[in-house]
Amino acid sequence: MSATPPLPPPPPPGPATDQPPPPTGSVVVSNISKWFGDVVAVSDVSFVVEPGVTALLGPNGAGKSTTLRMIAGLEPPSQGMVRVLGENPRSDRVVRGRIGLVPQQEQLFSEQRAIEFVTLAATLNGVDEPTEAARRALDIVEMDSNDTRPVGSYSKGMKQRVKVAQAIAHSPDLLLMDEPLTGLDPRQRLAMIELIRRLGDEGTAVIVSSHVLDEVERLGSRVLVIAQGRLAAQGDFHEIRELMDDRPHRIRVRSSDARLLGSALLAHVGISGLTVTGDDELIVNTDEVDRFRASIAGAAMQNGVSLFEVQPLDDDLESVFKYLVGR
Repeated sequence: MSATPPLPPPPPPGPATDQPPPPTGSVVVSNISKWFGDVVAVSDVSFVVEPGVTALLGPNGAGKSTTLRMIAGLEPPSQGMVRVLGENPRSDRVVRGRIGLVPQQEQLFSEQRAIEFVTLAATLNGVDEPTEAARRALDIVEMDSNDTRPVGSYSKGMKQRVKVAQAIAHSPDLLLMDEPLTGLDPRQRLAMIELIRRLGDEGTAVIVSSHVLDEVERLGSRVLVIAQGRLAAQGDFHEIRELMDDRPHRIRVRSSDARLLGSALLAHVGISGLTVTGDDELIVNTDEVDRFRASIAGAAMQNGVSLFEVQPLDDDLESVFKYLVGR
C-alpha cells in the first residue's frame, strides 16, 4: 500500500471581512466609562475626532471635563480605550507632549509673571527656545509678554488667555480647551473664537467644551452632545440645532388679551395645546416652534392684540439635553 500523499498547506488567511477596521483619527474614544465610587461620571462614550474644531457641548456636570481629562491622559478610564495619535496618552510620554490642555480651573502660579509661567510650560514640553515660544504664544492671545505684574493680580479673562498661551506654546497637534471663553469680555471672546477656528483650519485637532449653545454656533464646528455622562447626539452643528428645534416646546405668551389671542392661535397648525393662565398670559405647546414664531406677531396684529412677551419655558440646555437623552 502506497503512502497517503500529504495534504496541501491551507491557503493564507485573507483579510477579515466580518469586522470593520478599527477607527482612525487624531483622537479615538472607544466605549469609555468613568466612575468614582458609586457615581458614574461618563458612561459608554465613543467618538472619533479628526483635525479641525470639535465642540463638546453639555450642561454643567454632564461629564465634559472628565472626558477631556481621560483624553489628556490625566485620568484612566474605568473601562474602554482612549487613543491619541494612535497611542495611549496615559502611558505614552511622547504623545502627551503633543497635547495642549486649557483646564477649566485657574491652575496658575500666582506669583509668576505671564512670560515666566508660559516659558515654564514650553520648557516642560521640550521646546528648544522656550522664552521665544512663550512670547509668540502670549502675542497670539493678545497679552503683553513684558508685563511685570504677577498673574495672581490678573482679571479672570486675562488668566484665561494666559492658560491658552501655555497650552499652545509648544504647537500641539491636539488642543483640549475646557470652557475657554469663560470670563472673557465680548471682544476677547470674538478674538478667542477666531483663534480656535484658525488653529482648526491649520490642522490642529481642537476639542472645545462648552455649556453655551451660542458659543458652539459661532465656532461653526462638529458637535458632540454629552448629557448625564452619555453621548446624546453628534454631527454638524446645524444637524444638532435641528434636533433641538424639532422637540416639543412650551412657550409663555403675555399680551393685552390672552383669550382672544389664544383663539386666533388655535388655528395655527403647529400648536398641539394651549392653556390660558390669566387675562394677559397663556401657555402654548408646539412641535413647530419656527412656524409659531413666524406667525404669532401676525396673529396678534390681525386681532388688535398687543404682545408683551414671548418666552420659551424649556429652552434651557438642561431641557434640551434631557430631551435628546430620552429620544
